[in-house]
Amino acid sequence: MALSLNEQKQLQLDSQRKLAQAKSPLEKLRYTCLCRGASGINGIGRQFRIIDDDNNKLISKEEFVKVCHDFRVGLTNDETDGLFAEIDRDGSGSINFDEFLEALRVQCGFYLIFQPPMSENRKKIIELVFNKMDKTGDGADDLRGVYNVRSHPKYLNGELSEKDVLNEYLKTFESRGEKDGKVTWQEFLNYYSAVSSSIDDDVYFDLMLRNAYKL
Repeated sequence: MALSLNEQKQLQLDSQRKLAQAKSPLEKLRYTCLCRGASGINGIGRQFRIIDDDNNKLISKEEFVKVCHDFRVGLTNDETDGLFAEIDRDGSGSINFDEFLEALRVQCGFYLIFQPPMSENRKKIIELVFNKMDKTGDGADDLRGVYNVRSHPKYLNGELSEKDVLNEYLKTFESRGEKDGKVTWQEFLNYYSAVSSSIDDDVYFDLMLRNAYKL
């Protein structure tokens, strides 16, 4: 279940409007991500991975400043310093990558459409889908053969073939620069947290995921 083109545009338009009204640095960063669509959080995640050479998932202040600059968040120096201090709660001088993404992710729904953060039930169905695909247990799923493209509007109207729809969908997860058809748990959760923020009804969200991934 990926957002349709119209849904992506609506998500981006809503985020652009909220970005113009945002006051806190964290809000500005969230909306900058969502202005790029449902895969925006994965985009900033990719920037972090690029500079995390030793893969320890810890980002220094200098690296954080560089990521914000490269991602064109548009923060002043004081705002960037304040945002880093807000995330670095223990004052260690570095921030944990996963904790940062979690803080960014869980609030997207609240600020975007004034809903509470993504519910535990939604997280559970997302995890259920991911675990179904993670047959090797290595935390990286191959979506080929699992994602159901036959209900996709572009497949139904003949605009795209089954292969084309799948390839288009896989592009939303290719934030690591690797076109291998695989997606990590964090990438999967990041994407569907943004999708979740555009869907009001829990039952509909659950049903759409079950249909899309043949549960």
